[in-house]
Amino acid sequence: MVARRSLGRQFGWLWTSYAVSAYGSGLGFGALPLIAVLVLHASPVQVSVLSAVGPAVGALIALPLGPWVEFRPKRPMMIAMDLARFAVMMTIPVAYALGRLSFVQLLVVSAVVAAAKIAFNAASGAYLEALVRPDDLLVANARFESTNWSSIAVGPPLGGAAIGLFGPVTTVVADALSYLLSALGVTAIRGREEHPRRTDKRRDRAGELLDGWRHLLAHPGLRALYLNQLLVGGLIMATEPLLAVLLLRQLGFPPWQYGLAFAAPCVGGLIGSRLARRVVARYGQHRILRTVGTLRAVWLIGLAFVQPGVAGLAIVIAVEFAIIISMSLYNPVLATYRLEHTPKDRIVRTLSAWSISSSASIAILSALGGLLAEATSPRTAITVAGLLILVSPLLLPRREDSALPPDPARAQPHAAGVSREAK
Repeated sequence: MVARRSLGRQFGWLWTSYAVSAYGSGLGFGALPLIAVLVLHASPVQVSVLSAVGPAVGALIALPLGPWVEFRPKRPMMIAMDLARFAVMMTIPVAYALGRLSFVQLLVVSAVVAAAKIAFNAASGAYLEALVRPDDLLVANARFESTNWSSIAVGPPLGGAAIGLFGPVTTVVADALSYLLSALGVTAIRGREEHPRRTDKRRDRAGELLDGWRHLLAHPGLRALYLNQLLVGGLIMATEPLLAVLLLRQLGFPPWQYGLAFAAPCVGGLIGSRLARRVVARYGQHRILRTVGTLRAVWLIGLAFVQPGVAGLAIVIAVEFAIIISMSLYNPVLATYRLEHTPKDRIVRTLSAWSISSSASIAILSALGGLLAEATSPRTAITVAGLLILVSPLLLPRREDSALPPDPARAQPHAAGVSREAK
């Protein structure tokens, strides 16, 4: 039996912070739309607006944050983003208790949380790259991926039970407190942080906003993976609301079966993430990105054949399990490749650009999917998404390349700034 690889005490604090936040978000999954329906009696159009406009506005808010965060200490920024999310989320139970909760407030909270999430993730990605050895990046990313899927498996069912027992804002309070605890965990990380230095003397603020996209589109491997991810992620997420309508309204699945159909397959996330390091060591990074990147696209079409009853439920679980195990194996490899092929002084802007583009892709494809479902049917829209995603492997990189020269700093232990233990 292989001993668990230790990444140090400081990484333990970061991982703990991430886990607390992830499980809090799992408990609060879908809380804002649920509050809009149960408390504010929002219409379907308003719920759709809340789900799409809030994150879209958040992405716009996050756009100028990338260059600002890039050349500043990352840990204080992570703490600030956690505290911002805690503060804005706590306004909901306060307003609810006072009888002053409004739909506009939910929109504002959704936008602020989305912006803070993008900024936090970009800062934490840069922080991780600076604190663990290059050969530990995949292990670290796989652990984050595993935690993410376990929180999705456990959080929503518990959140639903908590709402039934204690009221509609219960999970919002739990989610808010998780951000506060995450901030405390990040505060506990010790070590002096190395500040990235500019590689050019340019001070064009407008140009800096686009540097992340410039890097993604100029690097052959990243460009292919970026475009592939926009299509795959957007199409998979676009089918989620369509599948909800198909299962709950048209096929008559009870809510508990619908929840089971999405919670049970998350076990695949634990399996895939734990396999990541092993399969990359055996087959190589490029082959895994090509092979698993192709596999994750072939399953979605199966959702178009869902029927009522136990057989239909089994199809949904099997398809979702196959998608999740593929994604959980692919995602940490992709995240590691992205860090390895991005200069240190451009990581935050690159990760921000990636997140903003992903949010936009999901919003656009979800809107198009909804329009198609309205004009035809949810099953037809799911079928179209399942067919379109089959072309996504054509966007994957066909050959192994490295557009960036080796970075000497990545080949050495991270002694400048933080010790090996840090993170």
